[in-house]
Order: sequence, then structure tokens, then C-alpha cells
Amino acid sequence: MEIEISGTGRDHVLRNRQRIARISDLAETARCTVFTPDDLALVKGGPLERREYLDDVVVSARPRIAAARLAAERALRQRNVLLRQSAGRASPDVLATLDVWDAQLSQAGSELTAARVALVAELGPPASAAYRRLTGSGAGLDLLYRCSYDGDLATALAEGRSDDLRRGVTGVGPHRDDLDITSGGLDARTRLSQGRQRCVTLALRLAAHEVVGSHAGSPPVLLLDDAFSELDDTTAQALLRELPPGQAILTTAGPLPRGAIPEVVVTVHGGMIAP
Repeated sequence: MEIEISGTGRDHVLRNRQRIARISDLAETARCTVFTPDDLALVKGGPLERREYLDDVVVSARPRIAAARLAAERALRQRNVLLRQSAGRASPDVLATLDVWDAQLSQAGSELTAARVALVAELGPPASAAYRRLTGSGAGLDLLYRCSYDGDLATALAEGRSDDLRRGVTGVGPHRDDLDITSGGLDARTRLSQGRQRCVTLALRLAAHEVVGSHAGSPPVLLLDDAFSELDDTTAQALLRELPPGQAILTTAGPLPRGAIPEVVVTVHGGMIAP
């Protein structure tokens, strides 16, 4: 695999000397688990961040789900364009076209939702165990997938069609779902301290690493992008103990975390690898 990052034009990615069109094509070639300081958005941010987390993990674990994810996104995009263009008018042409997009969205969206629900069930135990070890607390994590509709997606789309035409947007589907995260009955988004919220994100990433590795048969590459700079010393030491076997790459703008013993240290200065 070769990646050329251009300062002015498009980046180029090659696999076996052949250019690929989408980064998603590398899902099976280079599986990665990435920690970044921005991961706090998994807890404090909106539902979009949590949905993208689930979708990225489920595609890494089960690459065939990528097709359903793309199909659902495409059908939703086209459906919303039609709803906006209709200006609330339920003409025969609009209704016939809505039937087409509803069928595609319900099929792909149902497959994506089922994959997410199964993933959350897999993530729950390892995420809860990692959170306990990172915090030294007796309370673990509870993960609950919250669906935006009851029953069948096709039925929900049909029942909500009038409201969708009036509002110009699709009101139900996988794009409206969320992941509820609680610890000891407390909502992680609003009731936990920022330090505990950071531990939640670490636990979610560690759990994803374990699940993807079990599906793939080998652990992903672990990338820790300045992850330790946001941690207190106790949590940093706990994270070092939690790091799973396999290849790990740690970047830091400061000194190495206490207790880290890397095999190779590469220094970058002025955009160049220092000798």
C-alpha cells in the first residue's frame, strides 16, 4: 500500500500498484484503531458522531456492510432531494418516485441497522470491562442502541410520509438513530465528568479494537494520535496497561508517557524526519 499526500492536488492511494477510488477500499487491507483527543465528541457530541463510530467499526469488522451503508446514504440523499423539490405536493409522480426510494432505503437501512444492533451487543462487555479498569471504578458501561422507529422501516417510512412531505426531510431511519451510553445509571453525555467521559471514549475504542480483531482474525494497527496529552497520569498508566497485543504507533508533541517502552522512536522536526 502506498499513499502520496499532495500539498495542492488530490491525494493518491495505491494498492498493489493499482490506484483505488475510495479510501473505504482499504478497509480490508489496513484495518486501524485510532485514538485522538477529538474522540471526546463520541460522548459530548451529537448522534452523528456516535453513528459514524458504529458504522466505521461495523464496516471494519464486516466489510460487506459497506455496500448497505452507501446504498442507504444514497437513497436517503435522493429521497430528501425529492421531498424538498416537491414543496409539500403529493402528486402522482412524487408518490411513485417516493415508493422507489422508500424501497431502497428500507432494504439497505434495515440491513445497516441490524448490523449496528449486533455490533452494540458485541461492544458492550469489552467496553464495560475496559472502562472499569481505566477508572478503577465498580461501575461499568451500558450501551443501548436507540432506534428512531418501531417495527419495520418500510412501514415507518410509509406512516411518516405526510410529515416528511410537509417538512421536506426524512424523519425516520438509520440517520436518526443514536447510541445511549450510561454508567451506573448516569448519562455519560451530561452526568459524567470530562475525565470519566475521556475514559468512556477510550473504552469504546478498545472494545472496537477487540471486536474488529476477532472478526478479522488479526488485530488492527493501533494508532494513538497525541492521545496521552489529554489524560492524567493515573489514566495514562491504566491505558498503557490496557494496550492490546499487536502493532501500535504513538504520536506525541511532548515527552513519551511514563512507562512507555517503544521499540523505535522517530522524531519529526520542521516537517521532516530528523536523523
